[in-house]
Amino acid sequence: MDHSDRKIRSILVVGGGTAGWMTAAALAQALKQGCQITLVESEEIGTVGVGEATIPPIHIFNQTLGIDEAAFLKATKGTFKLGIEFVDWAKLGNRYFHPFGPHGRNFDMVSLHQYWLRAREAGDTAPLDDHSMAWAMAKEGRFAKPASDQRNVMSTFDYAYHFDAGLYARFLRDYAEKRGVTRVEGKIADVRLNAESGLVEGVTLEDGPQLEADLFIDCSGFRGLLIEGALKAGYEDWTHWLPCDRAMAMPCANASPLTPYTRSTAREAGWQWRIPLQHRMGNGYVYSSQFLSDDAAAHTLADNLDGEALGDPRPLRFVTGRRKSFWIKNVVAIGLSSGFMEPLESTSIHLIQAGISKLLALFPDRTFDPLVIEEYNRIAVSEFERIRDFLILHYKLTERDDSPLWRYCASMGIPDTLQTKIEHFRRYGRLVQRDADLFGPPSWLAVHVGQFNIPQATDPLADYRGVDGREWLAKLRGAMHAAAVSLPRHEDAIVAACVGRA
Repeated sequence: MDHSDRKIRSILVVGGGTAGWMTAAALAQALKQGCQITLVESEEIGTVGVGEATIPPIHIFNQTLGIDEAAFLKATKGTFKLGIEFVDWAKLGNRYFHPFGPHGRNFDMVSLHQYWLRAREAGDTAPLDDHSMAWAMAKEGRFAKPASDQRNVMSTFDYAYHFDAGLYARFLRDYAEKRGVTRVEGKIADVRLNAESGLVEGVTLEDGPQLEADLFIDCSGFRGLLIEGALKAGYEDWTHWLPCDRAMAMPCANASPLTPYTRSTAREAGWQWRIPLQHRMGNGYVYSSQFLSDDAAAHTLADNLDGEALGDPRPLRFVTGRRKSFWIKNVVAIGLSSGFMEPLESTSIHLIQAGISKLLALFPDRTFDPLVIEEYNRIAVSEFERIRDFLILHYKLTERDDSPLWRYCASMGIPDTLQTKIEHFRRYGRLVQRDADLFGPPSWLAVHVGQFNIPQATDPLADYRGVDGREWLAKLRGAMHAAAVSLPRHEDAIVAACVGRA
């Protein structure tokens, strides 16, 4: 086969929603000529559509596509997100913040948090949160974009968005169709495999038409129509570490003020999300069916809304885990078809983005070289496992013993990869990284400290530095507070951003 004959000339994206349209839009932007991209979806099937909170890498995706932030915020009813507030996780009555961006900036070769730990030992009561610019803004309900001057305390944070995932999919559909993507309405009745090669040759729709392609992207959600239904990938179940397997989702009217952060409140058998959008509040209760009935979950959620309910509780069922292979033959699974992790750290839209990035970095030709497929799967497995460990950390580090779920989590065995990280921090306050962690040291630090994994000792190197960090930390807190209270209110920042003036 000569080089030109090996080119992928046609791609079929199976399924719409956020995953399908993010994939179609990114492929249309990257493959400017010589490849026909088609997306097949059914209006009847609908989408999960609760992925309303994101993490900062979403900027890279939107920028790569050349999407204007003002147009995006307007179209998706978006708001700004500086991090996640965790309520009642370590114990009832306790709160902490996982910020986007570091806690301050290091002022010595020993990390800032080591000096905070030493100040704490000496009787200083300032919480770790108070050294985060993101939290200084979040607690005041203020927002502005980061400064580019690295000497400015306003350069020490990052941000993401809350948005309506259904509206984002519609926005990207418009983007993709303007760049030549063809949308086909229909339900898939059959998947046709090549008897010799095992490659997917095409799909047949319920009303008869057949769609063929060289490369297939499975965005069919939990069902995994191609990756599981046709190619039998198999599934690795992580429910023993992450026992929540249900969610109730329920929108309500907005409460004032519009917080520039997501809130996660631990409940008896799981946790409740609270995501403020411009036009409504997204809410949901993620829980374990082993410890709570669906009816009880719906009642708990309905009783804990900040505003008037705008719909009935909508149930979702899932199994936390991942496909054993994400890419088999000529099928790549992206989105929920590749696996699922509860939205505790807003990773579902990011995992779609990561899948697309890997596909473009390892884009195949029609030989579907096993070397390329193997590398894609290796990276994907590592990404999923590192995120899995970070989520387990929230459940494992708890002092709660007021209900069966929390007693189970406190006593459960955990992966060795996570145990190692917990021990390094517990003994010396060190944040060790393995492989490509999506969540860097600042994120792990926030959860370790927020959930009372307070180190028994500090980094021995600090003994040799001759630095008393208390004065520096106090100045940092003062500068952050002064900067935060001078900023626009979050609501005003959104209005300005939507007309492109932020």
